[in-house]
Amino acid sequence: MDSLILADLVTDLPDAVRLQRLAHVLQQRFHSDAVGLLKLDEGSLRLVGAAGLADDALGRRFKVAEHPRFATILSRREPTWFEPGSPLPDPYDGLLDDRRGAPLPVHDCLGMSLYVQGKLWGALTLDALKTGSFDDDTRMEVQRYALLLETAIRVTLLEKENRHLRQLGAGGGQNMQYLDETEIIGRSEAMAQLLHELDVVADSDLPVLLLGETGVGKELFARRVHRKSRRRHKPMVHVNCAALPESLAESELFGHVKGAFSGATQDRMGRFEAAQGGTLFLDEVGELPLSVQAKLLRALQNGEIQRLGTDTSIKTDVRIIAATNRELKKNTLEGSFRADLYHRLSVYPVPIPPLRERDRDVLLIAGHFLEFNRARLGIRGLRLSYAAEEALLAYPWPGNVRELEHVISRAALKLLSRGASRDQILTLPAEMLDLDLPGDRPPQGAPSASEIEPTTQNGPEQARLAVAYPQPLRTALEQFERERIRAALSATGNNWARAARLLEIDSSNLHKRARKLGLKTPTVTSSSDTTPT
Repeated sequence: MDSLILADLVTDLPDAVRLQRLAHVLQQRFHSDAVGLLKLDEGSLRLVGAAGLADDALGRRFKVAEHPRFATILSRREPTWFEPGSPLPDPYDGLLDDRRGAPLPVHDCLGMSLYVQGKLWGALTLDALKTGSFDDDTRMEVQRYALLLETAIRVTLLEKENRHLRQLGAGGGQNMQYLDETEIIGRSEAMAQLLHELDVVADSDLPVLLLGETGVGKELFARRVHRKSRRRHKPMVHVNCAALPESLAESELFGHVKGAFSGATQDRMGRFEAAQGGTLFLDEVGELPLSVQAKLLRALQNGEIQRLGTDTSIKTDVRIIAATNRELKKNTLEGSFRADLYHRLSVYPVPIPPLRERDRDVLLIAGHFLEFNRARLGIRGLRLSYAAEEALLAYPWPGNVRELEHVISRAALKLLSRGASRDQILTLPAEMLDLDLPGDRPPQGAPSASEIEPTTQNGPEQARLAVAYPQPLRTALEQFERERIRAALSATGNNWARAARLLEIDSSNLHKRARKLGLKTPTVTSSSDTTPT
């Protein structure tokens, strides 16, 4: 086992891969049911490597102040063992990977704080369902392996520093900040590619246009670009363009002088000046009025602005990141967005993948919201049933991460409202998630079970399966989407904009999805059809 760890130390591996391999090696070495490597970030522990824990555990953030076991582990330099009858609640209760039966809160738990260069880095945890698994010899062995772990972590940090130095072309690096990305949760291939692309473009000063459906978390990705850029020590100013009234938009962006309009009692700087030297994030940029778009274009072209009410120019030095859930290129053809501004903003467009294209990331993000609601509602433990996990993976998530947050929060509250005890490990069943899945009912136009003969030419068993499973899951989901879209159009008199609002989806995304499903869409849509909901 030592040789495997040492071999990884001299091999160029991605950070996450090295830490994950360490967790699996330790699980085998100590015959544990679960192993966790947790990094300490601003008072919270997050799993950066794990073996034997449920997927949703990897997305959780454990606040140390809310988990006395973690607090005890971090307060000591030697291994800490918790006896099975310990009154301190176990953060992993109900999170071990084999959860088909009832929760197993009684098991052996062992933890060890980890230090790197004399500074507390995080913790190692070992869990076994069989009591008595960790004796005195095991604790001594864990202490020895902790030294190897700390060396592996130090190697990982050095490699990260070297990568930053190569990217920035700088030397020394003592004053550089190496930030862990604790907000963006995901390990799917789509996310790995996206984050790599963002890290590359962050080092330039190119304008970035983030494209994606409502609820994908565009602001988080904008903040990552800023944190990874050379401007990270300067402010990032967020402007919600959808919330700017047309009469005040110019003043908000560029500022005004005293007396510029009624109510302007003093000089006021705008968002451009507030972001000087840093990043200006124009969220929902597609909502800007055309009159303001023209002035924004001039500011980007000339690198200077004028406060409302004066002819004096002010030089600006800002990096622009814009975001929208609209199809701006299409909007330029319709005349609702300036083509020249679109080309200025979309020097580097970055599509953010919707949640349904991020594989099992949905379970990691669900874990984040489960832990948040567990703490917020004072519940001992909160987890998903296997059926609930399958439902989350099968659902298309038109509202993306924001919808997932609401689904988890609503289900937790509903469980408590039906008499569940906060002192227990609570499991959210699939039916409590209120997801609009097609279920077992046949699609529209298909024969019901009573209309199908009990036998077919293929035999009675095939007939029974045909009733129970009328079509593959993907086909059933697509058929269900067609039904919902047709019903929404029928209810709104074939008005696509109103149908989009009824379905709580952006109009452009509705058109795109309808075309993919083979539904006939209008050749030309009015600008009102692209109004986000």
